[in-house]
Amino acid sequence: MKAIICTKYGAPDVLQLREVEKPSIKDNEVLIKIYATTVTSGDTKLRKFDFPFMYWLPSRIMFGFRKPKKTIPGSELAGEIESVGKDVKLFKEGDHVFGYSGFGFGANAEYISLHEESALAIKPANMTFEEASTVPIGALTALFFLRKANIQSGQKVLIYGASGSVGTFAVQLAKYFGAEVTGVCSSNNLELVASLGADKVIDYTKADFTKRDESYDIIFDTVGKSSFSGSKRSLKENGVYLLCAVWQMSVYARGLWTSMTSSKKVIPGIAVPTSENLIFVKDLIEAGKLKSIIDKRYHLEEIADAHSYVEKGHKKGNVVITLDPLHKT
Repeated sequence: MKAIICTKYGAPDVLQLREVEKPSIKDNEVLIKIYATTVTSGDTKLRKFDFPFMYWLPSRIMFGFRKPKKTIPGSELAGEIESVGKDVKLFKEGDHVFGYSGFGFGANAEYISLHEESALAIKPANMTFEEASTVPIGALTALFFLRKANIQSGQKVLIYGASGSVGTFAVQLAKYFGAEVTGVCSSNNLELVASLGADKVIDYTKADFTKRDESYDIIFDTVGKSSFSGSKRSLKENGVYLLCAVWQMSVYARGLWTSMTSSKKVIPGIAVPTSENLIFVKDLIEAGKLKSIIDKRYHLEEIADAHSYVEKGHKKGNVVITLDPLHKT
């Protein structure tokens, strides 16, 4: 099978398209023919090993000291189950699925084997494979954090980085939960964020939301670039500040101190996608409450170009890698 191989950390050109052995499956695994996968900001950080000094050693232990332990990158996918192990009960051959491979990676390839109880579910009937491949990380991260904040109908929620993968899903999910949503993004993305249901949109290049006379029940920073002190001031009493994509230990320390000494709560962390949440999101998609935004599409052999584009930090929604242009539905 064809797969992207990364045998060392570095620039996008370390990614090479090669012919490798097709994976075999165990009794409790399924073999998936992948029709679409993605390149996320996390993929680019891992490829060049862009981690703060504080996390250097644990990250090297987890991902590989001199080179990646897992040589095939990518963790989001959508495709068709080609075969199943003899003990598999949740899926059958021919099922159209979407899912997340976790730290096993391996999704930037024509095939992948996954345990049937992985973050894997039947693909939404009203989504193409390309659209479905973008859901697992962005939507489930947004869902994880909004639930952590115990989002309620009628609350005022601000989404910082509202035009990214997590942000576009967060806007839609917050609206689904009945919140009044303010999206923060660049001027190029104002129309997009408004089209997703945001009640108000702020252009961060022209206005600082922390200096406006408005406060929020939840501030959700999806890109790790908001002002901590400013966001804290803009929270209502008992408000919640959500932080994903944040690595600085100082932010964790300040968040803990804020949570301990005031009515305001700071919740940083990393979401863990699950099949249960993926099925919940699938139902929302099929009910017309949630959609994915695709910025650019690339073929597998163009993955270095996709990485170069994503790491510029200006993508709208998601970047998709198409493996089989004949399978888009």
